[in-house]
Amino acid sequence: MEHALAHEFLQVVEEAAIATAHTMGFGERKHSDHVAVEAMRRTMDLIPMDGRIVIGEGERDEAPMLYCGEPVGRKPGPDEDFPEVDIAVDPLEGTNLCATGAAGAIAVLAASERGGLRKAPDCYMEKLVVGPTSKGAVDLDAPVADNLKAMAKRLSRDVEDLVIIVLERTRHQQLIADIRKAGARIKLITDGDLSAAIAAAVVGTGVHAVMGTGGAPEGVLSAAALRCLNGEIQARYIPAKEGQLERLHEEGITDLTKIYRTEDLAPGKRIIFAATGVTDGSLLKGVRFFGQGTRTQSLVMTLESKKVRFVDTVHVEDRPDLKVRF
Repeated sequence: MEHALAHEFLQVVEEAAIATAHTMGFGERKHSDHVAVEAMRRTMDLIPMDGRIVIGEGERDEAPMLYCGEPVGRKPGPDEDFPEVDIAVDPLEGTNLCATGAAGAIAVLAASERGGLRKAPDCYMEKLVVGPTSKGAVDLDAPVADNLKAMAKRLSRDVEDLVIIVLERTRHQQLIADIRKAGARIKLITDGDLSAAIAAAVVGTGVHAVMGTGGAPEGVLSAAALRCLNGEIQARYIPAKEGQLERLHEEGITDLTKIYRTEDLAPGKRIIFAATGVTDGSLLKGVRFFGQGTRTQSLVMTLESKKVRFVDTVHVEDRPDLKVRF
């Protein structure tokens, strides 16, 4: 599956990012997201696979395309046998970032064999994300100061040297106070906790953990990426709006105290994760347009083959005076 589909999924996120980048800075977040969804759906329907959306833009009645349960992929011919694939997408993570031209918007897709990605209702999730070095040293239920000390010990540094990403939300006031009291530094972000989770698992980004409450679908996508990066996420579902508790129960989630770990959220053995930058971020550069084409930067990871690729692509136009610059 990985060999056959990794390049195909790279094209999916590239096309979504390019289409969305044309809307950057216009202040129309819903339109930007719609453009990303259309480009992603259109490109996926060319792929020879028996695909199924398990995390998408919402339920069938709420989303015209890429809804949960929607079939995607090119229909097989009479003598063709396509792989069965579960797919989680965030066509545009950071809709506000794209609308305002701020840094960190990306197009994201994760895929696995059937049953390899947990379904996640659109609710909140309390999360703790760390990289490979701190894996196994933290506990979502432990005090913030204890987790920071454990991370510092594993990383052979002082707590004061740690940088923790937190979404800038009113609900995180106490968390922010606890981190500052412990002595660690904080990087507040307005959107994009999935990008933050990837950054926490990549050495050299200057980020050591992500703490706080964010979207549950992004938690599953983060888990898929962290499986490939040997990082760790611990998470707990939090129903915050009417109807979300019932949706959790429909998915068999009845114990709201249970901590879900990386392998619980993304148990697949053959996971593919792909992301392309829409606007410049700390991990990926955004889409750049020039006279003869477009340039994208992407991240493609495969679990089974243990490969992490940073892909810089120039999409050139078919014209006789074409020039490609470094």
